[in-house]
Amino acid sequence: MNTTSPTTDLRDKVALVTGGAGGIGAAVCVALAEAGAHVVVADIDFEGASAVAQRVDGEAVKLDVTDLADNEAAVAYAVKRYGRLDLVHLNAGVTTGCSLADDFDIALFRRAMAVNFDGVVFGINAAIPALRARGAGAIVATASLAGLTGAPFDPIYGANKHAVVGLVRSLGESLLADGIRINAVCPGFAESAIIEPIRDFIVASGVAIIAPEKVAATVVQLFGGDGVGECWFVQPGRPSGPFAFRNIPGPRPEPDSNAAEG
Repeated sequence: MNTTSPTTDLRDKVALVTGGAGGIGAAVCVALAEAGAHVVVADIDFEGASAVAQRVDGEAVKLDVTDLADNEAAVAYAVKRYGRLDLVHLNAGVTTGCSLADDFDIALFRRAMAVNFDGVVFGINAAIPALRARGAGAIVATASLAGLTGAPFDPIYGANKHAVVGLVRSLGESLLADGIRINAVCPGFAESAIIEPIRDFIVASGVAIIAPEKVAATVVQLFGGDGVGECWFVQPGRPSGPFAFRNIPGPRPEPDSNAAEG
């Protein structure tokens, strides 16, 4: 399946998508296939991943993103099946399920940090050798609008998504030396399992829930573009684009106290 747009022409590229069994991940798998890519659908839900793989004429692999060896095995599977790896979408994510107050649960905290941040770190680490072997490649990590602003509805989620944003921005130029581009997609409330605990709150607030296909289109745009270390917001009623971070205040000379006294 090929697209007529040169910016989304990914024909014969090999893509690995984590968290690909549903929601944004499944939509990305479909969009990548429509752009001509061969897709490896990776998820801890192997049955769900297999169903999506069948839809896109791709392959499925079971993956626990919190396990580095599992990430390495998923990359190795893609390379063995298709001979190379070109594109990686690190999308797996969960809500926290607790706050930092009376209901704090260290097991839920560790799980959220492991899936949402460790899963991105391990995925990048596992993918770099395969992408480096190709001399080029692209990685897109799913962060969140909660990684660009405060997230009072789930502060721990906000913290690990901020970590993803910081990681992507920090790695951009260094990975480019190996021909690897890394960027992040930062959607608002998108249709996925993650929003189920707060769906009523979202609906009551009058905020539109984003179709996963809109997020997927942004991911494909990032894969086909030339951005480096960018974090693209996705919001209802707006075209997606890179978030404009303000520069931090630069240093200034300290006042000379002796000169002031003189």
